[in-house]
Amino acid sequence: MPFFEVGIYHTKSVENVGTLWRTAYQLGAAGLFTIGARYKHHPSDPFKTMRHIPLRNYQHFEQFLEHRPANAVLVAVEEGGTPLSEFDHPPQAIYLLGAEDYGLPGTIIKKCNLVVSLESVIRPSYNVTVAGSIVLYDRIFGKK
Repeated sequence: MPFFEVGIYHTKSVENVGTLWRTAYQLGAAGLFTIGARYKHHPSDPFKTMRHIPLRNYQHFEQFLEHRPANAVLVAVEEGGTPLSEFDHPPQAIYLLGAEDYGLPGTIIKKCNLVVSLESVIRPSYNVTVAGSIVLYDRIFGKK
């Protein structure tokens, strides 16, 4: 059975976590996580998403790796990867998004199994929640 989760590395915005959490729930993700979060409070959620999918917080990337599901492919969402329009989503995937202000560090990208990038007309740089939502939407409703 397909499985996927999504997470943000070093997120600083609680609003982005809340929005991505709702999107992840709407599109059937098994969970949401943060690594080294820089925000202080959890988002409010009128849809009570927390009752449906968990939000896990890891202090650092190594802690995340220790708890990562064994059969899931780690997919970085970052510039310079396979264009989303050409990307085949793995059946078991964990999508990792970078911080709002600087993306994913190269050391983290090197530890990922795949890298997917979002195309654009102007500049391929999106808000972290928008990027995550586009990738998850493509996973569920994109090419078959």
